[in-house]
Amino acid sequence: MDAVVAISLIRMAAADLAMEPWQRPSDAYLVQLGLDALMADIEAPSLPLLAGLARGEYPQARELFDLVLEELGLLPLVSEDLAKARWSAAQWWAGQIVACQLDPVHGAKLIYEEAAAELDYPDALQPIVDLARALDLPNDQPPDQQHIRDRVTSAARDFLATEAHQNHSL
Repeated sequence: MDAVVAISLIRMAAADLAMEPWQRPSDAYLVQLGLDALMADIEAPSLPLLAGLARGEYPQARELFDLVLEELGLLPLVSEDLAKARWSAAQWWAGQIVACQLDPVHGAKLIYEEAAAELDYPDALQPIVDLARALDLPNDQPPDQQHIRDRVTSAARDFLATEAHQNHSL
């Protein structure tokens, strides 16, 4: 994970902290974000403290996460920055799917729930969203998981190709 993706995921988690309690990121997730940020060479005085919390210390994670946000200058959250963060995360998850580093079904759900839904379902993500929704539809016969995985991987590859083409065309 590179620094841009790590910062993007941190921004997204910060925005999610304002949600209802059952929708907020877990303390364990915040600690994992701290570890990921350290691995991406992000520097903030409180980051090693967050990343180094033992399971019994997880209740301190939110307070340390808030300090990290402050130290990185990520507050206040600006909607444009958050939108860019969601796009960066979607591209990273798609890349992880294509590289076989992320289960396509799980990746499709992440892209759907964490990026596309918050970006008002942009056309570029719609094929992945449709596949993620198909997984949640109640039907008499469960979907062919391998077929869905292959289709998600293909849709992720197409999304990355389109994004690369658009970025080079600017």
